Amino acid sequence: MEDLKLLALDAEDLEIMSAHLQDAVVKVVDMGFLPRAQRFAMLLNRFDWTHKVLANETVRHRAGLHFERVRAVKCRNMGPAQRTGVLNLLAATFVPTDAPSGYVLLTFSGGAELRLDVECIEASLRDLGPAWGCAHAPRHAGNAA
Repeated sequence: MEDLKLLALDAEDLEIMSAHLQDAVVKVVDMGFLPRAQRFAMLLNRFDWTHKVLANETVRHRAGLHFERVRAVKCRNMGPAQRTGVLNLLAATFVPTDAPSGYVLLTFSGGAELRLDVECIEASLRDLGPAWGCAHAPRHAGNAA
């Protein structure tokens, strides 16, 4: 199994990256924004949907995700209690404002959301180590996973 390495430079690339990020779990303490470097980064455990389809096995990978050219980060429905919690990432989407600028929205289950104000889309996702088995695939309304 090869490590995943993806680069997103436009909304279409981000859609593909989002598909690989669906159902990743992330600790809030493993997210950070470096304003001077204009970088937002997080460590996460991504569920490998491709492996599930091809080999009918459920595995996760430790991965790093970062966005460059980030001017600001805002959060919604993420109070102080969530700082020690674990979130389930559902999607990463782009909302253009003054092209190529816009917002990258990171949507989590339970209504939590991060909004990254970006100069342009410049994101990277990379697996950081070996995969490990997990007991179950994530379940959503309408799927039989």
